[in-house]
Amino acid sequence: MKNKSNFSFKKDKPFNELPALPPKITIETNAILKKVIDASRALSELNGAITNLPNPALFIDTVNLQEAQASSAIENIITTQDELFKATITDKIIDNPAIKEVIHYKDALWQALKSLDKKPVLTTNLFIEIVQIIRKNQSGIRNVPGTQLKNPSTGKVVYTPPEGETLIRQKLKGLEDFIHAEDGFDPLIKMALIHYQFEAIHPFFDGNGRTGRILMVLYLRFSNLLKLPALYLSRYIIENKNDYYKNLRGVTEKCNWESWILYMLDMVEKSAKADRQRISQIAIIMDSMGNEIRNTLPKVYSKDLIETLFRLPYTKRKFLADANLGNLKTVGNYLKELEKAGFLKSEQVGKEKLYLNFKLMEILKQ
Repeated sequence: MKNKSNFSFKKDKPFNELPALPPKITIETNAILKKVIDASRALSELNGAITNLPNPALFIDTVNLQEAQASSAIENIITTQDELFKATITDKIIDNPAIKEVIHYKDALWQALKSLDKKPVLTTNLFIEIVQIIRKNQSGIRNVPGTQLKNPSTGKVVYTPPEGETLIRQKLKGLEDFIHAEDGFDPLIKMALIHYQFEAIHPFFDGNGRTGRILMVLYLRFSNLLKLPALYLSRYIIENKNDYYKNLRGVTEKCNWESWILYMLDMVEKSAKADRQRISQIAIIMDSMGNEIRNTLPKVYSKDLIETLFRLPYTKRKFLADANLGNLKTVGNYLKELEKAGFLKSEQVGKEKLYLNFKLMEILKQ
């Protein structure tokens, strides 16, 4: 792949000449095709691990909360996993703005997945729906000039996205056409191209990064590469944040698609491998704890109980009652016995008592 400087690009001028996809250079280099094989294999193995679980949907809530937290952290919206997991299951009103933002992200991801299942297309209207849930307002396409992206350390402009609602919508329509075109590109390569283009168009005043990362998961689902939305991609971006932005700029300024695509493929490969390993660890502990509870507290044990304890790291009486394990008094006694036997730890949050599966939390924090 021979890179050429993008002469139409000026950092402080709207990039209205942003080229449509696909790029007019050779994309499928030997290095990229080799990396595609590795990333595809890792993703396939993750899908297999999920499918082989007794309840494949069991860990989805946990993974999506972690993805929501990490994706929000990229935008400097900082929460801890512990406070986030607590907040999602308590009846207490959430007054922490960062936690609210993360939960909005999770809600946006779930709603987008439902919309995609109902109508398997990725459109501008869906992108708007996502950002409106993330921002909890009636956000639309940018319609006034002046948006510029700046280096947070120096304050210098690094990128000025296309300007004008009509032009932005035209570029989003071009992106839609590329997403749905049967053009022979490997879907993982295509995902990398799509993510760059969405971020370069930068269609909203705020929430572009988070919407773009949700779009990655949606495209993997749309392409049948991800059976369930159990891929924790944003952790990789946090760990390699400087390279993420450097490679984005490399495409814009130098047409360096290869480095960007290799970065994105490595993200998929490493994330899929890490998630597969984590699922394996959780499955082992789940089986071990189940056997211990069955031997120690046979009257408390049931398969549904174990699955409830591993759906999220924190649980409460209502979760057990909703799983038809008994009335509130009965399941409350179950939780007390489980704590007394050393399987759970309780914590008072407001008027509620939550019970922590600390062995599960230890794995999630790795």
